[in-house]
Amino acid sequence: MMNATKNTINMVKIKFWTVVALILCMGFMFMNFKDWSPIDTTDKVAYEIVGRWELPVALREVSGISWLDNNRIAAVQDEDGIIFIYDLNQKKVVEELKFGNAGDYEGLAIQGKNAYVLESSGRITIVENFQDDDRTVLSFDTGFDIENNMESLEFDKEHNQLLMIPKDRDSTSDRIKCVYAFSLDNNRLIPEPVFKIDMGDEVLKHFREKKLYKTFRPSDIAIHPQTKEIYVLEGTKPKLLILDSNGSAKRAYKFDSKIFPQPEGITFSPDGTLYISSEGKKDGNGTITELKLQK
Repeated sequence: MMNATKNTINMVKIKFWTVVALILCMGFMFMNFKDWSPIDTTDKVAYEIVGRWELPVALREVSGISWLDNNRIAAVQDEDGIIFIYDLNQKKVVEELKFGNAGDYEGLAIQGKNAYVLESSGRITIVENFQDDDRTVLSFDTGFDIENNMESLEFDKEHNQLLMIPKDRDSTSDRIKCVYAFSLDNNRLIPEPVFKIDMGDEVLKHFREKKLYKTFRPSDIAIHPQTKEIYVLEGTKPKLLILDSNGSAKRAYKFDSKIFPQPEGITFSPDGTLYISSEGKKDGNGTITELKLQK
C-alpha cells in the first residue's frame, strides 16, 4: 500500500516538474524568437473613430483624397478622370469636375486653385483653376512607369513641390523606397531623393516580407500640418508608417482590415484632423474615416 502511495506521489511530482519545464522552455523560446512572431503580435494602431462616411457607388474605388476647405474633401477614383468634391456635413458629393479621360488615377493633391493628379504610370496631371469651367490641363512624365506603380502624392508647401513614393520596386534598390520630389518651379522630377525609407528598418521588422520591397507598399502620403511628420499609408496589407520631419522612421502600425479593407487615401485638415479613405471590398462602399491616433 505504501509503495503504491509513493508511486502516486512520484508521478504527481514528475507531472508537476514536466509542466514547469515546458513553461520555462516556452518562455525562453518566446524571449529569444519573439522577433519572428506573426504580425498580429505587433503593436496595432490605437485609435478613436471620430467620424465615418460611406461614399456613393462612384467612389467605391476611391484612390486618393486631399483636404479642400470648409469640411470638403476632394477625391479621385482609379478609373475616371473626375475630381469629386465630397461635403462631410452634407454627407454627399456636391460637385464633379472632369479633367481627363479614363485612366488609372491614384494620387491627389490640392493647393489653392490647382489640383495635381498622379497616375500609376508616374504621370502627373496639373489641373489649373480646377473648379472653373475654363480649367487648364497639363501633363508631365516623371521617368517612372507602371513597374514602379506610383500611388502616393502630397503637396509640400515649404518647398513648392509634390512628394511621391513607388508602391512596388524603386528604381534604385529593393531594400529602399525613396520619397521623390516633383518641382512645381519647373515641372520636373528632382533626381536626388528627399528621403529614403529602409525596408530593413527596425521599425518595420514585424512587417518584413521575403521579397523585401513588399515590406511596405505605399498607397498615399500626407504631411501633418503642425508637427511636419510624414504619414505614409499602405492599402495592400493595411498599415501606417510615421516618419519624422527628417524622414526617419518613428512608428509603424497595423490597421484593422475590417475598418480599413483597402486604405488608399490620407489627408489632414489645417488643424491636424486626420482622414483616411478606403476602397470598398466586393459590394461594400468606399469610406472616409476621421480618426484620432492614441500615441
